[in-house]
Amino acid sequence: MKRALITGITGQDGAYLAQFLLGKGYEVHGLLRRSASAEAVGERLRWLGVEDKVQSHDGNLTDLSSLLRIMQEVRPDEVYNLAAQSFVKTSWSQPLLTGAVTALGANNMLEAVRLVAPQARFYQASSSEMYGLIQEPMQSERTPFYPRSPYAVAKLYGHWMTVNYRESFGLHASSGILFNHESPLRGIEFVTRKITDGAARIKLGLAETLPLGNLDATRDWGHARDYVQAMWLMLQQEKPDDYVIATGRTTSVRDFCRLAFSHVGLDYEKHVTVDPRFLRPAEVDVLLGDATKAKNALGWVPATSLEQMVAEMVDADIKRWERRRQG
Repeated sequence: MKRALITGITGQDGAYLAQFLLGKGYEVHGLLRRSASAEAVGERLRWLGVEDKVQSHDGNLTDLSSLLRIMQEVRPDEVYNLAAQSFVKTSWSQPLLTGAVTALGANNMLEAVRLVAPQARFYQASSSEMYGLIQEPMQSERTPFYPRSPYAVAKLYGHWMTVNYRESFGLHASSGILFNHESPLRGIEFVTRKITDGAARIKLGLAETLPLGNLDATRDWGHARDYVQAMWLMLQQEKPDDYVIATGRTTSVRDFCRLAFSHVGLDYEKHVTVDPRFLRPAEVDVLLGDATKAKNALGWVPATSLEQMVAEMVDADIKRWERRRQG
């Protein structure tokens, strides 16, 4: 039985990855960062019905000693570093924390693997935000990076350190440059969940308007459930490498609103407003990924359409609010 260690296991990607690996017969371990909201820590794992099947370990990406201890306890075959301060907007108000967790935290994980489990295969969660001010209409593994937020800069550090440890120490270390991926498990602070949650509340008569930021920003949105399979496929390859994971379709925030609201029979234009508070200091206007390499080398293609994903998210948010109203 293979053993996997996942950082960020209580997040969207971590929960779906845990479910996926358990389905493959893995023994799954997760790094658990203690927080004030401890009762909500396992919410996503519970949603997927796998919370009691995962072995958790107290630790923190900023504390190398805890990572070394966990690596010695688990002795993993595969390590997936998904943990990060991952909300772009917060990275401007907390740039040092973002750097400590998202950048140096990745370096700490690489160092723990190098020192304790150098045979383990390592996955680093890189981000399409690293492309920022895009240098090419479609972004591939060869497209130059131009990060436009502290989050993107931190992710770029983690990405290049992964390349560096691969080339310097011979680690089987791969990075997935994942474009935006969503699901019913997405955090409510992200625009996609804001939209589907807003559509659900307005449909149920719990709200009348939904304030958002830039409606014209466009993203390449896929389903997290599909994307975690790509992570696993990378670590099954003989040689480590970096891969763009994307759908090849870009959609504006405005059109995402249209899809979500129309799913419940509403006109988004009557409810969505633009609030300057939600505008970024430096905007990333367009992201569109070219996943040709992943398709050819990994045999990976997305299985869920944008329309299917939006409908699933809206339906899940309606169920959440209906449960809350019932007490």
